[in-house]
Amino acid sequence: MLSIRKIGVIGRTYRHLNRYRQILTVLIKYGFGDLLEMLKIDQYIEVGLQMISRNRGARLELLTRPQRLRMAFEELGPTYIKLGQVLSARPDLIPMDFIQELSKLQDAVPAFPFEQVCKVIESEFGRKPEDVFDSLEETPQASASIGQVHRAVLKDGEAVAVKFQRPGIRKIIEVDLEIMLHLATLAEHHIEELALHRPVKIVDEFARTLEKEIDYKIEATSMERCARQFLDDPHVYIPKIYRDVTTSRILTAEFIEGIKISDFDRLESAGLDRKVITARGADLVLKQVFEHGFFHADPHPGNIFALSNNVICLIDFGMVGVVDRQTRDDFVDLLDSIAQQNETQVSEVLLKLTYWDEEPDRRLLEREVADFMGRHLYKPLKEIELGKLLQQMLEVAAEFQLRIPPDLFLMIKALGTVEGVGHMLDPDFDMIARATPFIEKVKLERYKPERVAEDIFDLSTKLLRFLRQFPKELLDITQIIRQRKLSLQFEHRGLETMLATHDRISNRISFSILIAALIVGSALIVRSETPPLIYGISLIGIILFLAAAIMGIWLLVAILKKGRL
Repeated sequence: MLSIRKIGVIGRTYRHLNRYRQILTVLIKYGFGDLLEMLKIDQYIEVGLQMISRNRGARLELLTRPQRLRMAFEELGPTYIKLGQVLSARPDLIPMDFIQELSKLQDAVPAFPFEQVCKVIESEFGRKPEDVFDSLEETPQASASIGQVHRAVLKDGEAVAVKFQRPGIRKIIEVDLEIMLHLATLAEHHIEELALHRPVKIVDEFARTLEKEIDYKIEATSMERCARQFLDDPHVYIPKIYRDVTTSRILTAEFIEGIKISDFDRLESAGLDRKVITARGADLVLKQVFEHGFFHADPHPGNIFALSNNVICLIDFGMVGVVDRQTRDDFVDLLDSIAQQNETQVSEVLLKLTYWDEEPDRRLLEREVADFMGRHLYKPLKEIELGKLLQQMLEVAAEFQLRIPPDLFLMIKALGTVEGVGHMLDPDFDMIARATPFIEKVKLERYKPERVAEDIFDLSTKLLRFLRQFPKELLDITQIIRQRKLSLQFEHRGLETMLATHDRISNRISFSILIAALIVGSALIVRSETPPLIYGISLIGIILFLAAAIMGIWLLVAILKKGRL
């Protein structure tokens, strides 16, 4: 498990001060110095960090804040690249303009030396590379922030692609997560707008996500699960996993001699049909979403290969999504309501699919949904892009502070990505027409006798459980009331800033009264010529006057530092 230790504020130094300095330098470089000031970071780290240059190139001023955040994450390395990729699938946490920009994060980094690959093999298997593989190419096929892929041949002659985890990456991630957790804690304490999103919880969730991603056994299981789903489909192929040479840091899969679907020239020279590939690729993702509820969440052109006879092959299952049957049913209802231009039904389903802190004004929501449909559904059905339609539907939801569950967003994003790839291969591709049979199938399955029987059984089970538990829970509540143990707790939220302001005001008033008292007392002592005297002036009076002057200057500096008198 990843070890994340919360950084304490006792003391003024950190065990990872150099990395902390690097993170702050990059954030300031890309124009986030104002955020660091709001975090009051200087209260917790050495004074030396305040000397970091806050100058940045003029060209950065021309970039948007989301663009600068993406560039900062890319420069900060693996952990922050992964954080950006995770956030790009969380419309419930960040605005859509940030999501669109963070989706562009590049995960390509220089390869690590082959000697380190050999050390990973020895540490995982306790054997030398030549004892595990018949041959292993030194030059990697691809390299990313977490690992890199080499081509190899097993002892039985099988050609494989082996993904090796980057040495020391776990330690790098743990250090970054530790610092990230401290910054999140400061954000909760000092920035009310960010505190509402509970940044500490986000870091905890991110740590769990990274834990899964750096465990290659989980990716191997996802590939095998997807392969079982398409065992009877001759048009889909998922590479075989070799479990005996797969560990949490090494993933060994069948090597695929395919053609990337973005390589049009090779597709043409191999005699493959781009229209057929488009249709089969779309059917693959639509089946995963609407039939299986388990899908490849990143179906971009680099992860899709075309094999002979127009067979589709998916690779890289590091990011997958899961949606339950109820969510699929609700999503189909959403699409059906949009097609019928029923703004009331669209609003109802949208509220079912999302979650919120306060229910929005339904009339305003229906009005916005009606306006949305009026702007996008006036053209012929084949000209409507499903991906853009759903994306703008999410923007309507975000406007009313409706939070989309992460897996649902991944599903929408996957459908949009496949539609974009489809248009790239076949300009006449119609995603809505391709998806219609799958949507109709989901709607018809609700009325199958076995499905109806299953729903009735589930409802009866829940009702019986309620009937069994309710009398006991009612008796428990009655007993608590009888014993006078029932209490109501009120929690005030959003008052921290106001209370801190009042505390600061009262401190300044008390300080001012103390200074005034010192001045008056000093004047009286000087006037009464209380000994000892220097040149006829009371020494005690002089000392008290100086103390009052120092305290007055101190108070003035503190006020000016805040930028207001």
